[in-house]
Amino acid sequence: MADDQFLDSQRYGFETRAIRAGQPHDPTTGAVVTPISMATTFAQEGVGRHRGYEYGRTGNPTRRALEECLASLEGADHGLAFASGMSATDTILRRLRPGDHLVLGDDAYGGTFRLISKVIAPMGIEWTAVDLTDLASLEAAVRPTTRIVWMETPTNPLLTVFDIEAISRIVRRSEALLVVDNTFATPYLQQPLRHGAHVVVHSTTKYIGGHSDVVGGFVAVDDDELAADLAFLQNGVGAVPSPFDCYLTLRGLKTLGVRLDRQCANAEAVVELLSAHPAVSAVLYPGLAGHPGHDAARRQMRAFGAMVSFRVAAGRDAAMRLAAATQVFTLAESLGAVESLIEHPAAMTHLSAAGSALEVPDDLLRLSVGLETVDDLVQDLSTAFEQL
Repeated sequence: MADDQFLDSQRYGFETRAIRAGQPHDPTTGAVVTPISMATTFAQEGVGRHRGYEYGRTGNPTRRALEECLASLEGADHGLAFASGMSATDTILRRLRPGDHLVLGDDAYGGTFRLISKVIAPMGIEWTAVDLTDLASLEAAVRPTTRIVWMETPTNPLLTVFDIEAISRIVRRSEALLVVDNTFATPYLQQPLRHGAHVVVHSTTKYIGGHSDVVGGFVAVDDDELAADLAFLQNGVGAVPSPFDCYLTLRGLKTLGVRLDRQCANAEAVVELLSAHPAVSAVLYPGLAGHPGHDAARRQMRAFGAMVSFRVAAGRDAAMRLAAATQVFTLAESLGAVESLIEHPAAMTHLSAAGSALEVPDDLLRLSVGLETVDDLVQDLSTAFEQL
């Protein structure tokens, strides 16, 4: 059966496409795993007559397999792989010109904020941080010069959930593109294009790679012209992943669904512990009925995810002691892999947002819940709390 048939989301389910879409058996050997093509250049049958590939930066068979597979899982017509999530983000932002305006959700990843405020803004790009749960504020912020509205949902690290369809209705009345960072949810839990987004971006370093061993990024779009523009930038700027990185990411992608099923279940048990603990002043998790974005999450997500944030009642110092006291949860940046991680965003991943509208509370801890035995995770946190 031709591999392009496995791209069809109407015929095949998510897990089947994660394993087969864009990944034909090797025609020479029958190998069931997509080969790693290390070639930097490809023989041509005549000048300008090639078999789909010319030069490794422009295109590569292993990268193409990843791009086709992940685009299928996002329900997108086009997919582009990058060397990191930030290079994917940077490529989208390179479409802006001096005088253009960007709207950024006021709860965003610190690296995105740093790129916009420190790199893009000095080039003559204006930007506004807005609470995207307030649709009236979003409408007021969109200008005739607005070209991008950038949002994460759920957000990092406050786990805010935005209504993609409601926001897309506002954005589509302008000339702006709605870009959704889908890193936390992944295409397994949420497909933003189906809810009106123009562009989806990922750090594939996180859940998609899933094993803390490869850095990567991805962009998914439906519009042919936009896809061609981004592909030109992908090739022209050159921030592409290596064939081996693509292989590792594609390998991780095959188990995304089964991993998230377990991680979401583990996260729910962790949330139950935190919600009842007297040392915790607030638990931020979309699965809680009292979460402001709970209803939106139920509408647009398959499950509520495996990221959990909480605030420590005794404040910053206690939060930092707790982060250093766990044994099963590793104190480290990043997220989404098989191992559970704990971090203090204000002093780690979101330090660049200190003193800005995107500053996060200094008593906040963020958990990336992994695949360990759930009882071990709960006990680890319980023991750490006892040391406060």
